[in-house]
Amino acid sequence: MSSEPVLEDGPLTSVQRLADTVLPTRHGTFRMTAYRDEGGEEHVALSVGIADDDPLDAPPPLVRVHSECLTGDALGSFRCDCGEQLQHALHLVARDGRGAVLYVRGHEGRGIGLVQKLRAYALQDTGVDTVDANLRLGHPADARTYDQSAAMLADLGVRSIRLLSSNPAKEHALTALGVRVVGREALVVPARPENEHYLRTKRERMGHDRVEGGEWEVLLAGGTVAGGVLSERYGDLVRAGGPTVLAQLGQSLDGFIASRTGDAVFVTGEEDREHLHRLRALVDAVVVGASTAVADDPRLTVRAVPGDNPARVVLDPRGVLPREAALLTDGAAPTLWVVGPDVEAGATAEHVEVVRWPGAGPMDPREVLALLRARGLRRVLVEGGGRLVSAFVDAGTVDRLYLTTAPLLIGDGVPGLRVDGTDRLADALRPPVRRWLLGQDVVTEFDLGGSGAGRPVLRPVGSLDTEGDA
Repeated sequence: MSSEPVLEDGPLTSVQRLADTVLPTRHGTFRMTAYRDEGGEEHVALSVGIADDDPLDAPPPLVRVHSECLTGDALGSFRCDCGEQLQHALHLVARDGRGAVLYVRGHEGRGIGLVQKLRAYALQDTGVDTVDANLRLGHPADARTYDQSAAMLADLGVRSIRLLSSNPAKEHALTALGVRVVGREALVVPARPENEHYLRTKRERMGHDRVEGGEWEVLLAGGTVAGGVLSERYGDLVRAGGPTVLAQLGQSLDGFIASRTGDAVFVTGEEDREHLHRLRALVDAVVVGASTAVADDPRLTVRAVPGDNPARVVLDPRGVLPREAALLTDGAAPTLWVVGPDVEAGATAEHVEVVRWPGAGPMDPREVLALLRARGLRRVLVEGGGRLVSAFVDAGTVDRLYLTTAPLLIGDGVPGLRVDGTDRLADALRPPVRRWLLGQDVVTEFDLGGSGAGRPVLRPVGSLDTEGDA
């Protein structure tokens, strides 16, 4: 099958369809269609929800035209953002349910080829940016053409698209070739130290979309960036009506948060600690149990990313927190020290408010949240330790649980998440989940607070005694 539609600027380079199969991936299963163009280059289209017999009025699919990049796509280079963009585009298209990722060969190094791209890298190592490196080698800043992409879309029966790209020039090129672009959504992935200069050059010299202040700053201001990785992970936490009670726990694959001596430095990696600091920056208050505060002497502040420190809440019914603990002495953020009625708190620093728990005994998670809401602290992160997080989950008070598992086996130690057991697997909790990698760790995000079909109703199993929590 070949496609050579006539457009306003003349005939396209034709493409020939050579194979049609399916490709299962971690993002979902795609239809995979192979093409060869007149110049002999071979390309593929990975699509979902697009059929050859789609009606003329079918909704425009979400389309990413991705330029081949061996170093980024296959080798995981940090010099560019190509590999991360490719994976995120596949995820977004699969989630949308109707779309395609066109993988265009012959676009290596913006069309100058692999060897010339590596020579351009060598120039960049001396301080030259990507545009000037191409120019010094006698190439255009961008030598790519998109005839083959327009031809593949025509062969798939796609006339109008929603373009997934931060590059306005790509939209203009496809439009000139007769593709109707009804909208363009920026595709943003987090910058790295190794590619910051590269990304800045794309914005400043090639007109790529800017995210004022960066995507994270947009989230802190209550907005999101279409296609952004951080927006995908944390966007619903800043939206009106989003989850208000979060819980986070990092543990080994066999379910421990510390060794049997209490050593917890560190179960999960640096990327997960950055994830934890992002959660802290997006909430009003972070809650820990007294035993965790005693064992770890945490600061519970935002240090790994930009953001304001949340209020810090220590649940300490027996008053075991040392008076020299960082939470009571550092003044980094307002701190609520919630103690039992008979605890002798003594004089405290100005940033500390001593809150007397009404009545003796364990603290009920629902009443803890009511106490915080009364002080205007509505978005809450329950951070640790294992018994504290488990108690809030079992009480049915957690909207979103982030459980990070690290690839190590501790064998014996302080338990992590433990929820009320069931006699039958059919009765076990099976909430909707999402997963993503953070270095060597895996984050599993449990949606515990939704009202959709199949989402669990968690039953309370009693109150919380934070004295034994770690």
